[in-house]
Amino acid sequence: MDLTFEKRWRNLLKRMEQRFEAPVDLNGLVFLVGVQELGQHARAFKKDEKVNLMHIGICVLLLPYGYYRELGRDADGWPHFERDRELPPLTGKEQERLMKEALLDYFER
Repeated sequence: MDLTFEKRWRNLLKRMEQRFEAPVDLNGLVFLVGVQELGQHARAFKKDEKVNLMHIGICVLLLPYGYYRELGRDADGWPHFERDRELPPLTGKEQERLMKEALLDYFER
């Protein structure tokens, strides 16, 4: 186990929980990235928009790793992405680790 990594992850969760005054998890942070990157005012999102926001979050987080690239935005301001290369076969734990690393990189920038 990488203690430095785990400490960074716990610190990120703690900072976000303090900021939003509510518990957060990996999925919540991916959603938050999607909302942030969409850049529209805070509002209630429909179910299909929430799914799209998760997709945006994932794409943005994996962009620096070369898995996606941004194509631009549509008329409504929603970003669109294209997969540049396939993710390697990963176990559930490896997928979780990759997303945590990407989230740490994103929030530390």
